[in-house]
Amino acid sequence: MTVLPPDTPAPIPPQIPASGVAMAARSDQASKVYGLGDTEVHALRSVSVGFQAGVFTSIMGPSGSGKSTLMQCMAGLDRLSSGEAYIGDIPISSLTDKQLTLLRRDKIGFVFQSFNLIPTLNALENITLPMDLAGVKGDTEWVNSVIATVGLADRVGHRPNELSGGQQQRVAVARALASRPDIIFADEPTGNLDSKTGAEILSFMRSAVNELGQTIVMVTHDPVSASYSDRVLFLADGSIVDEMHQPTADSVYDKIRHLGD
Repeated sequence: MTVLPPDTPAPIPPQIPASGVAMAARSDQASKVYGLGDTEVHALRSVSVGFQAGVFTSIMGPSGSGKSTLMQCMAGLDRLSSGEAYIGDIPISSLTDKQLTLLRRDKIGFVFQSFNLIPTLNALENITLPMDLAGVKGDTEWVNSVIATVGLADRVGHRPNELSGGQQQRVAVARALASRPDIIFADEPTGNLDSKTGAEILSFMRSAVNELGQTIVMVTHDPVSASYSDRVLFLADGSIVDEMHQPTADSVYDKIRHLGD
């Protein structure tokens, strides 16, 4: 696992797109503290960052840097201690649990390491499950386009135990895309896959941005995975310490290697 050097530079303000650019999500002075007194841990320290619509962003950093906490707070899976997170123009810190549930259902897609598929449902039923639970009739043309994009057209009738790990993750990606969420949060989505299958999934996610106009924020520790994105944010000790646009695997490796210089 790649980690940032222990002597990281002072936090810098991340580049937030100029006024007028559509933002799928953003944070304003977002802080998260766990514990009290001697056990207090500052997982996020006044992080202000924007995620532009139609852009694939990766978040990198060592264990404990705050990357997963940032994603979870942005997605409404955890609450900030102070500051604010927005999905579009909606501030989420003051929402009730029910309102957060509806927001996540209607505006956010999720992809995790564990595929989180229902074993008794076939691939198509897993893909459309969030919409079915919401009582929403999906756009059939869109769903078919998503299924074609992730290469599942000939597997939609199969249950998860009849699919490979890579195919199951394709189902999870398609499920996240099917309801046309404003943003997809992905937490190490290729962590349980071999390198070849992982590359296929990342290619599908790249296609979702390029061909379907999706917005993706992905937590990863792998520079090769990060190279599929448009932008990489580097976190250390709960702060954004650097960022890179149009990354390559080599440039990300180099950035990590020299981040403490």
